[in-house]
Amino acid sequence: MESLGPIQQKSATEATEATPSEPSKPSKPARIRILDAAHELMLTLGLSRTTTKEIARAAGCSEAALYKYFASKEELFIRVLHERLPRLGPLLERLTAEPREHSLEENLTQIARQAALFYEQSFPIAASLYADPQLKRRHDDAVRAMGAGPHMPIRGVAAYLLAEQRAGRVQPDADTYAAASLLLGACAQRAFAYDATEEGTPPPLDTFAPALARTLLAGIAPRDTGAAAADAR
Repeated sequence: MESLGPIQQKSATEATEATPSEPSKPSKPARIRILDAAHELMLTLGLSRTTTKEIARAAGCSEAALYKYFASKEELFIRVLHERLPRLGPLLERLTAEPREHSLEENLTQIARQAALFYEQSFPIAASLYADPQLKRRHDDAVRAMGAGPHMPIRGVAAYLLAEQRAGRVQPDADTYAAASLLLGACAQRAFAYDATEEGTPPPLDTFAPALARTLLAGIAPRDTGAAAADAR
């Protein structure tokens, strides 16, 4: 093999010194990698077609390692919803604790915006379950056992509206659960109901959320024209 001459040896040495190898960056913790991989696969494949084996492979770990952090695919799905998607729970807890911090209309607008974002991102993940009734039943049983499910946000909004009702900013005879169902139902429908329209896109959140809040408020705000009705707005 032909040896390098003095000049070539010097150039090689300088090149090595000029471009030292960079230290490898520490990898993300396994739990974070698993959540990231699950989120991406559930978005692209749907929940029903995503397996724990595929999630583990994408996360760069074994399936056994995945089960060290998550007991089941259902638990992993719930954690993806809580840790990777817009969260409605903390907002509802804050508003329920301090219902008079803002006007009722402002609060309802915040809820509508956050809920619409949540359903927009969660619908593509969960929609595939409805194509397999048996799988959906198993999923529902597992999620129910964890005290979770799509009914929980309705209960949360209803609890907030009940706090507003006690504060006098919602009609005494208003059905807070029905009002919560109307609000979240519209937000959930926004995630898919406009796909076949000419535009193919849902209404912008900046107009959708305030309009939904005003419309709901017209039905549940106190009927009198006194301070309570003014405060709600």
